[in-house]
Amino acid sequence: MPRHWRAPLSFLLYIFVLPLCTSAANSFENTAIVRTVELAGALVHVTTTYAVKALEDGSSVYTIALGEQEHAHTSWLEAKLKGQSAVLPLEDFGYHPESGVFLYTVELPKALETNATANLVVETILTHSTYPWPQEAAQQDPQSLKYHTDLFVLSPYKTAVQRTKIRSPNPAIHSYTDPENVEFTTDAVVTKAGATITYGPFYEIPPSATQDFVDTKQKQVTVHYSYDHPVLEVKKLERAVEISHWGANLNVENKIFLHNAGPRLKGHFSRLEYQTQNYFGRPAAHMMAGVNLLLPPGIHSVYYTDLIGNVSTSHLRSTPSVPKGANTNSFSLLELRPRYPLMGGWNYSFTLGWDSPLQDYAGYDKATGKYVVGVPLITAIPTAVVDDAEITIILPEGATDIDYFAPYPALSEYISKHITYLDTIGRPKITLKYKDLTDRHSGTIYVTYKVPFRAHLQKPLAVATAFIGVFAVALAWKRVDVRIRRK
Repeated sequence: MPRHWRAPLSFLLYIFVLPLCTSAANSFENTAIVRTVELAGALVHVTTTYAVKALEDGSSVYTIALGEQEHAHTSWLEAKLKGQSAVLPLEDFGYHPESGVFLYTVELPKALETNATANLVVETILTHSTYPWPQEAAQQDPQSLKYHTDLFVLSPYKTAVQRTKIRSPNPAIHSYTDPENVEFTTDAVVTKAGATITYGPFYEIPPSATQDFVDTKQKQVTVHYSYDHPVLEVKKLERAVEISHWGANLNVENKIFLHNAGPRLKGHFSRLEYQTQNYFGRPAAHMMAGVNLLLPPGIHSVYYTDLIGNVSTSHLRSTPSVPKGANTNSFSLLELRPRYPLMGGWNYSFTLGWDSPLQDYAGYDKATGKYVVGVPLITAIPTAVVDDAEITIILPEGATDIDYFAPYPALSEYISKHITYLDTIGRPKITLKYKDLTDRHSGTIYVTYKVPFRAHLQKPLAVATAFIGVFAVALAWKRVDVRIRRK
């Protein structure tokens, strides 16, 4: 799964560096840890603020620990200093078998002196961490979800005080865990105020990133809450981007396999009930009638099709192109409605594509003689997670010296050939595969390549040769006498 940090170190470096990270437990102390969980559907946003104090001079590398359950659902991880926008460098050290946790290090902008403090904010996005309960619901029933998490925030450092706040989208919380025999507190373990559940405060917690702490003191908590929006998942995304110099065009085509991960529909679908709910403005919470997508500015020739054919129940509000590098929030809005309302457990696959002027994305570097094209990684569906994504970028025929720079490391990547009409040797095709993408992964893939002068002439020469060949065959056929007898 792609995350916003550098790739893991090699195994040899892991052996020598990891002991240094674990032995650095004496370099910091957590004066406070506050974790805020924003419950939703397919995506859960978690913000953890570490108030840290240096215990020795020159402390500049802080270690973060994630439990196995939390790490398995984490798709995005980013660290900043509180009040600042600069993202801090993150290093993934992988699984530490002795402690049973996953370790990451954050490099602070400057080393801290003894007793100096800093507030470190770590933001994570969890995918597939909620599930519908009950698992089936009738068309008129509400939708409820469950969320599991650990009670204590794990850390290799001693913590003076810690609390966790879990916020539901609305105050309709059906139940929540009140764990028993919890150490480090003399007050109530959990309190509820409106749509917020607070666990803690817990005091004087020893270093908790150990297998012994996880086995003996860690607790599991569950929150059962109401959710009034469909839970959407993109089971598979096949995105193909084709660069054409002859047409000065950038074509983007997305094959989307959408799934409603809410409670499965109990019984049969009633069109009458559906119309009644729409008339009174009370649609079912687990039903998706449509979705709004933010598309790039300057697009044209948008098409939206499914297995049956063109789908006309959509509306596009396009905006003109903006100069490259301009800092603007301009976008085109596509109001997309499938042929039928998507109930819980149902699937819908469709194709969405458009054309864009190539000049909005491409440039030419005279120093290297290379073209530079910026390709958007994904077109995100709001609140949805993309389980599997395959991104292909098709370059002009004859392109050489190909290089590309992805914003996030891919699970697999390779360059192959793509052959289509009027091609002779085929076009280079870059393929990247990802898992668990969210709307925070909407970065840009930069591709650089050269196109020799002969490659520009390759297609017209191929077309001219084909026409000449056809005319030659026709001329020869007309001059050949195939009759058995002459008249």
